[in-house]
Amino acid sequence: MAKQPLIDRGFLAKLERLSIHWQKSFPGLVGGHNPSRYSGPGQEFLDHRRFHYGDDLRAVNWRAYLRFEKLFMKMFHIEPRIPVRLLLDVSRSMSTGAGTKFDYARRLGAVLCYVGLVRLDTIAILPFTDGLGDAFTCSGGRYRFAPAVDFLTALEAGGTTGYLEMVREFTSKYHQRGLLIVISDFLDDDGCERPLQFLADFGHELLLIQVWDEEDRTPPWEGELQLIDAETGAVQDIDFDEQARARYTESFDLYARNLQRVAMGSGGRYVGLPTTVAIEDAVFGVLSREKGAR
Repeated sequence: MAKQPLIDRGFLAKLERLSIHWQKSFPGLVGGHNPSRYSGPGQEFLDHRRFHYGDDLRAVNWRAYLRFEKLFMKMFHIEPRIPVRLLLDVSRSMSTGAGTKFDYARRLGAVLCYVGLVRLDTIAILPFTDGLGDAFTCSGGRYRFAPAVDFLTALEAGGTTGYLEMVREFTSKYHQRGLLIVISDFLDDDGCERPLQFLADFGHELLLIQVWDEEDRTPPWEGELQLIDAETGAVQDIDFDEQARARYTESFDLYARNLQRVAMGSGGRYVGLPTTVAIEDAVFGVLSREKGAR
């Protein structure tokens, strides 16, 4: 039986009017139709400055030299793009429960890739568990979308979550600040807040998209239960009733607010998405309102 495509063609057509935006100003970088006013090599003339020893002679205004007998350098607007990197959680917890989180996350990743490609952004897809997997970079316009879909479709969930180890590896490999889109359930025994705060302190803008199944937030079971950690295999016996369920949901919501605080405290954004929300409703609803894609 053929697998259902991540995104159908009708939905792609609706995405044409969206673009990925960010809040921060990254000196010397542009993207998402945000103009740059910094000087450097480029196409649009900006100004002149005096020649200094070691400057590239190719940028000298020789006509000005013939007139004034002094060397002046031509300066232009620069056009390097803001790096957009999509960190996609592929740990085993993403496939637990109803098993819809992983597919949901990959579909969201595909949507954001397509929106970026339409606007000629370059997006690096970085699957992660307790480290980074093989990266895939998509660029070159909408016609390069098919390889990105093939990459996302081939991903499989497995391994343990380790945000601290992943962030350490990420910062050692990627030194340029940019927009970081993290799609995850953010379930890590050691917590995600401190590593994510480190990324924000490093200068990245964070767009945190928390994906969960309904049973992640409101477990439907009651009685004496034996819980088995899907990633570590750890076992815990609990007695679960209505009061325990209410406390659990309250703790889940508090954790989500902490993630939101980390993102918004550094000028970023947070979006919480249960898998019961249709992808189209998520994209044109809460994600657009949060200015992640609009």
